[in-house]
Amino acid sequence: MFRAHHMGSNENDILFGGFADKYLAGLNAEQVDRFEALLAETDTDLFNWVTAKEPAPERLDHDVMRMLVAYVQNEAAPI
Repeated sequence: MFRAHHMGSNENDILFGGFADKYLAGLNAEQVDRFEALLAETDTDLFNWVTAKEPAPERLDHDVMRMLVAYVQNEAAPI
């Protein structure tokens, strides 16, 4: 939870922190692992992927990434 709210860029802090606040408790262990792996990626790449400015690489095209993209598109406050 802490890492999701303190990623480096304010935009990602808001997007990933908001996602974590809403969904982290409901993720299973494998999904949490995938979420944590995403947090290790660069802020710029993550922002571009979850805002659909660029497609996520195939290795990161999984359920959690799709949940994040849907959250950003449908639930997060505009940035």
